[in-house]
Formats: sequence, C-alpha cells, structure tokens
Amino acid sequence: MIASHLLAYFFTELNHDQVQKVDQYLYHMRLSDETLLEIAKRFRKEMEKGLGATTHPTASVKMLPTFVRSTPDGTEHGEFLALDLGGTNFRVLWVKVTDNGLQKVEMENQIYAIPEDIMRGSGTQLFDHIAECLANFMDKLQIKDKKLPLGFTFSFPCLQTKLDEDFDIDIVAVVNDTVGTMMTCGYDDQNCEIGLIVGTGSNACYMEEMRHIDMVEGDEGRMCINMEWGAFGDDGALDDIRTEFDQEIDMGSLNPGKQLFEKMISGMYMGELVRLILVKMAKEELLFGGKLSPELLATGHFETKDVSDIEGEKDGIQKAREILVRLGLDPTQEDCVATHRVCQIVSTRSASLCAATLAAVLRRIKENKGEERLRSTIGVDGSVYKKHPHFAKRLHKTVRRLVPDCDIRFLRSEDGSGKGAAMVTAVAYRLVDQHRARQKTLEPLKLSREQLLEVKRRMKVEMERGLSKETHTIAPVKMLPTYVCATPDGTEKGDFLALDLGGTNFRVLLVRVRNGKRRGVEMHNKIYSIPREVMHGTGDELFDHIVQCIADFLEYMGMKGVSLPLGFTFSFPCQQNSLDESILLKWTKGFKASGCEGEDVVTLLKEAIHRREEFDLDVVAVVNDTVGTMMTCGYEDPHCEVGLIVGTGSNACYMEEMRNVELVEGEEGRMCVNMEWGAFGDNGCLDDFRTEFDAAVDELSLNAGKQRFEKMISGMYLGEIVRNILIDFTKHGLLFRGRISERLKTRGIFETKFLSQIESDCLALLQVRAILHHLGLESTCDDSIIVKEVCTVVARRAAQLCGAGMAAVVDKIRENRGLDTLKVTVGVDGTLYKLHPHFAKVMHETVKDLAPKCDVSFLESEDGSGKGAALITAVACRIREAGQR
Repeated sequence: MIASHLLAYFFTELNHDQVQKVDQYLYHMRLSDETLLEIAKRFRKEMEKGLGATTHPTASVKMLPTFVRSTPDGTEHGEFLALDLGGTNFRVLWVKVTDNGLQKVEMENQIYAIPEDIMRGSGTQLFDHIAECLANFMDKLQIKDKKLPLGFTFSFPCLQTKLDEDFDIDIVAVVNDTVGTMMTCGYDDQNCEIGLIVGTGSNACYMEEMRHIDMVEGDEGRMCINMEWGAFGDDGALDDIRTEFDQEIDMGSLNPGKQLFEKMISGMYMGELVRLILVKMAKEELLFGGKLSPELLATGHFETKDVSDIEGEKDGIQKAREILVRLGLDPTQEDCVATHRVCQIVSTRSASLCAATLAAVLRRIKENKGEERLRSTIGVDGSVYKKHPHFAKRLHKTVRRLVPDCDIRFLRSEDGSGKGAAMVTAVAYRLVDQHRARQKTLEPLKLSREQLLEVKRRMKVEMERGLSKETHTIAPVKMLPTYVCATPDGTEKGDFLALDLGGTNFRVLLVRVRNGKRRGVEMHNKIYSIPREVMHGTGDELFDHIVQCIADFLEYMGMKGVSLPLGFTFSFPCQQNSLDESILLKWTKGFKASGCEGEDVVTLLKEAIHRREEFDLDVVAVVNDTVGTMMTCGYEDPHCEVGLIVGTGSNACYMEEMRNVELVEGEEGRMCVNMEWGAFGDNGCLDDFRTEFDAAVDELSLNAGKQRFEKMISGMYLGEIVRNILIDFTKHGLLFRGRISERLKTRGIFETKFLSQIESDCLALLQVRAILHHLGLESTCDDSIIVKEVCTVVARRAAQLCGAGMAAVVDKIRENRGLDTLKVTVGVDGTLYKLHPHFAKVMHETVKDLAPKCDVSFLESEDGSGKGAALITAVACRIREAGQR
C-alpha cells in the first residue's frame, strides 16, 4: 500500500517537473492578461486604420464592408436557395423560413464535390459546375419552376461594392462564411452582432456604425464589417509576440508574410506548431532522448485533430503515447507528459489571442452604443471551436476577464454558414418589402412643387375671402384688422409694461425705450405659469391669476402702485374693433376658461385690476404675438412688414393696404392684418392634402375640425402625427418588431422636442434609441433609422406648408404695390422655427422657390412678442401725445 502511494507521488512529481520544463521552454507562448490587453489595444488601432478612407489601402486588417445592413428580427419569411462555397466541397441548400410566431426554419441540403481539375481550371468551368449542381438539386426537390432568391456564401476575401456584385447572375446576396454565421445565430438570438470562425482558418465580422465606415456613403444605421482579421500582424504589429516557431510556420507556408495572426490561432497550423516545438525540443535533447523519426520531421504529420485528441482524453498522456508511437517514436512517460503540455500551451495561446481581438471588437461596439454595460451575443462556427475539448471554454473565460463590463453569450452555429446566406437573403427581402410598405404610407406626406404651388394659390384665395366684407363671416382665414397702422420711428421713449399671454406660461415685462444717441430698449421680465385648473376654470379666475402675477412683478421691481401704459400680447384669435379693444373669438392651445369667448379681453383685464384695488394700469394696446414679433423686428429692420410664429401654434400677420381691408373705414395707408392662418383648411379646402394621420390627430384634439392648417405645421401637433405613424407602422409589423408599448399608446407622449432632438445632425442613433427607450420602446438600430425618417418627413412637410403660406403672403404684398420685385423682411418667433435643426432652412428654400420675385429675409425675434407689445404701446402713446398737442 505504502509502495503504491510512493509510486503515485513519484509520477506526480515527475509530471510536475516535465510541465515546468515545457513552461519554461515555451515561456513566450504563455500570454498574461496585461499582454492580451496590449494586443487588444493594437488590434483596435488596426480596425480604425481599416475603416479610414486614407489609411485603408495600407491597413493589414481590411475591415471590408459587406452591405449587410441588418440582422434578422424574427419576422422574415419565404423560400430561399443558398450556395455555400468555401473549400473542396460546396453545399446547395433550400431554406424555408416561416413567421407564424414560432420562427420556424426548414432546410434541405446536398453536398457536391469540386473535382481538382475544375478547382485549378478557369472561373467559367468552376461556375458552370456549380450551376449544374444547382440545377440537379432543384430537379431533385421539384422546385425548378419556382423563381427563388439565392444567397451565396463565398468564403474568400472579397471587396464588395454592393450586396450582389461579385457575380453577374441573378442573386440577392453574396456573403462571407463569418457573416453567414452571424446571421444564422442572429435569427435565434437578436442580440447577435458578431460572427466568429475558428476552424481551418479564422475570421470575424461585426455590426459597425455607418458613420465610421469611410469607404461607404451614408452616416445612418449599421453595416456588417468582414474584418479579415487573419492578416492582423502582417505589418509587423505582432512581431514581439510571434515566436521562432511562428516564423518557421510562416516561412514554410504557401503565403509567407501573409495571414500571420491566422497562422497563430487557426486549425490549419495548430498541429504543425506542436510538431515544430517537439522537433526542436528533441534536437536539444529535451525530449525523446534526442532521437527524431522521419515521420516527426515530415510536415503535416502532427495534425490539429491530434492536439484535440491528446487534450480530450481522460488519459491524455496515454493518447499522446499512441500518437507519438504512430510517428515512429519510443516515448517515455516524461515525453508524453511534455507533449500533452505543449498541446495545452499552443491551444491556450490560440484561444487567448482570439479572446484579445474579440475583446477589442466588443469594446468598440460598447463605445459605439454608449452603453455602460454591453449585452451582446457572438455567433461561432469552425472545427477548432466546436471539436477542441477546451478551446471554447478558455475563449469564453478569457473574453469575460478582458471585458468585465460586457455580458457576452457565445452561440454555436448549428446549421453552418449556408443557412446564414439564406438568412441574409431573407433579411434583404424583408427590408425591401418593409421599405416599400413604409414609403407607400409616407408618400402622401411628401409634397411636390406643384402641390405646394396649389397650397399657395388656395391660401391667396382664402386671404381675399377673409379681407372681403361680403365673405368675411364664412372665411376660415379671418384676416383680422389689428389697428396697428404705424411702426416705430425712433422717437419713442418712456417706461411701459407688457403682458405676453399665449400658452401655459406667460410673461410680465417692464420695457424702457430710449431715443436719441442712447436709442435702445432695456427689458426686465418674469415668467409665470398658469395651472391647468385655471386654464379650464372661469374667466374671472384666469384674469384674477394674471393680475395677481402683475402685482407680484411690480413688487419685485419695486414699483408697487405705479401707473404705467400697458401693452397686452394676447395670442388667441380675436376680432379687434380698435387698438385697445379685442373680442376673443375662440380659445386655442388648450385653454377653455368659461365666460371669455365673445368678450373684450381688455375689459376682462381691467375688471380684474379693479377687483384687486391695488393699482391702475392704462391698457393702451392689445396685440397678437405675431404682430408683436413683427414690431420687435421692425425696430431693428425697417423692411420688416411680416410677422410669423411657428411654435406651439402658428400664425402670421403682415402690412396690408387699407383699401383692401374692407372691415375698416378708410382707404389711405396700411394696417397690420392678423391672418389667423391656423384655420386655413377648416372649410375643407385642404382635404386632399390631409392624411389619415392628420385626421386622427384632429379628431382627438380639443377643437376637432378647427385650426387644421395649424395642426399640420405647428409644434403642438407634429409629435402626435409622428406617434400615429409609428403606431401604424408597428401594427403592420414594420417597426419595433410589431410590439406597441403602452407608453406609445399615450396621446402627447411623443413630444415635438423629440423631433428636434432626433433630427439633430450631431445626434448619433444611439441617442435616438435612448429617446425611444424613454418611451418604453425596445428598438433596434434599424428602428431608430425609421423613426428618424418619419420625423424628417413630418417636419419637412410642416416647413414646406409654412413656406407655401408665407410665399402667398409676400407675393400678395408685392402685387398690392404693383412691384416687379419686392424686398421684405419677415420677423419670426417660435420654438419650432428656432430649435428644430432643419425647419427654418426648408421653409426659407420653399419661400424662395414659390415666390421667386420676392427677396425675403428672415429675422429672428430675440426678445419675444412682449417687447413688441411695449413698442406698439410706445408708438400709440407717441401718436396720442402728438394729437393732444
């Protein structure tokens, strides 16, 4: 008993000594995590070189675009053929994908050999042979009459310029086997965005952001990049890591100096590396008593399969003995232990190097997405990964150690890359079908120049009807006289109060107007909110709240009890009978205070001031915010004769000839007309331009059937139009994989500010995804692109409609004055105009195109419409004082 223990102890010590001897001998092949992280860092640099337009030609890692822009989302369906060509045999597959909630894939396949004379013959012979085999396969399955789309896995380095351009035959997609693997696994796990092959050769692909791929046009979305990572190190980047054995392998290969990384990690070279190490150790008398056999000296006699067998056996030492004996050697126990250890070190280094480059890819994807913790899946295929007993486990552990902030799943590709080619084809078909369906839905929102000219023409007709005494009462565009007949002349001076009410917040302002050398305007203001219950309460409650805020402001400014002239910007449709009398026609923008419609808002304000009995104010002028904006900009630019608001709501005003303002006596001079153009279309004249989405938004609004033009162009409604389109797309399976979140069903949840953020040129799609995540939507990169497209279409239409309306206004001014050309400035305010990244530009271009005889400048109102109200008050006071003298 004691003797057997001693014997076991003796062998254990002996084995330990041999392992240590090999570890010391192969010290440079055992890589620390520090070294692996350095390799990952170098690989990141090589990736960037491969992606850059200027550095790509000299880059070793070519980072080839595949034109595969999307991974499966589970809704693919149809029948497809696939060819899988990557060696001496090739496969033909028939793949049927069904989407009935079960994501089922049926497959039939057949393997065909490629005779050696054809492999070494002409390309025509090769592809004639492939076509013959394909015809044979289709005959066998009785599908020759079906015109099925075909995907082609072509597992050799190719530079693609589009998805189907490698051969002049009717095929949908040509893909690399790595891409095929990613797509196969991507059908089962939609987090799969990396494909990896570790077999005879090695390569990887992953989904890269389009904005980083310099060789391809476009910045939006993602594209799969075939890395061709086997060439990593061909430029010397791995020279300090490569050993003398790696150099010897390379020198004896068919392509010296090429694919150096692949030669360190793939199955074609692993057994040969072990053989070279064993030969050198024997020559140095560290193994086999210094004896060599002809078999051991022969290239290729120690196979990668032998490495797997030696590491896989429970008694790997015994397996090592069998293989060494087969190679004509007479190994000792120590020789077998050492051989086992050499195999371990070579295969572990392979897994570690593979892990280092994968870590670089994962780190890049994580940074691209801007996520604190990445969740991703790697689809894997290849004989080394699948058949070596420990390679996969070592690879997984090392990757997770190198990128601890990533949750990584490895998914084996069970059906090979041929199914992947069919999946690429299926995805391409899905994308085409979905794109066609989306465009059909969006088409009515895309307006031609002819349509915009027609909108302009109809706006002019409605303007004439609003100005005419005879048709005014039934005209939706009311063209209301404002009694503002003069603009500032520079002699105005004094202190004025202004009240700016046009939404859920309002401002009280003190405006000091100076003339002479110190000409200018000094302003102090305070913003107050109007609670919802006050907006929907009684008129007395609303105006009492406003007066309470004025009192607070006067106290804040240390002016309690002071009586000042006041200008009131009241941004709702009103019928003005004089500058200081304005009858509210109807509430808009969510206001519903009772007892106000049909009443003079100046009287309602004065009554509230008297109820408070604290101060008295001289309400000199009540103006619309559009008029206030025009006056503010008119103070800076004497050509400013038009005011435009495009914010929560939309409206315009302009200086009309008195002879055309039939509601007011007098023919001389001009008067500013408040158009109230938001109601354009309320009589049905825009029905052929309105879409089902406009109708849905209108139907559920507080004022159904009213303000139809405003509902197509203003900030209060654009987000809601987008939301309705997104719901329609989702219901038809064109977005969010057909899953509608509860939040998306909520009216008003998609705010117009999201349109501005999503369309921002500097906003990456990952930030779009963050907005969608806020709405409870689990979105893909493709979803983000679609949402951005919807936002672009809706906002562009709004800007073009607004431009068509403005073209009608400036052309009318020009025609009124009998001018060949008109130079005019439009004063503009409103959050949509100011904050949306493209709205203003599109609107300007539309006006220029539709009113070519008008030279129109746009001037943003920096100080808002409140300053305009004070300036109108100042002008009125100046005129009143001049009359009193």
